[in-house]
Amino acid sequence: MCCAGVIQSAVMKFSLIVAVVVLALAQGSFAQEALNLDNLSQYFEDLKNKMPQDLGEIIRNPDLVNQARTFLEERKAQLEPLAIQIQEQLRAASTNVEEQLKPLATQLQPMFENLQKQVEAMVQTMRDQAAAIGN
Repeated sequence: MCCAGVIQSAVMKFSLIVAVVVLALAQGSFAQEALNLDNLSQYFEDLKNKMPQDLGEIIRNPDLVNQARTFLEERKAQLEPLAIQIQEQLRAASTNVEEQLKPLATQLQPMFENLQKQVEAMVQTMRDQAAAIGN
């Protein structure tokens, strides 16, 4: 049983306890409601205080720690080849995109240089006009 199974088992036990309490509530008589409500409140309070202790004991269980470690190591061993495969695919895709963009960049370079010259000329014209207005 892996660590997830142990934790899941503990959660299921607590869920069953809560379900039993709810069923007991549904069958309780209305005449004893106030007394039962106090008892029930105390029961839930006790349950609330006991849950962290029980869960702490489960978590501190050395078998659970070993099972969790084994589970993680197994998953790591399963995922490492997949990670390597994904890395290789990403490298190939990156190389492909780079090869496609190089010619485009080469074609666009003269257009950007021309645009830069035009913008510089417009800025210079605006400076000259601003200087003429200022004088």
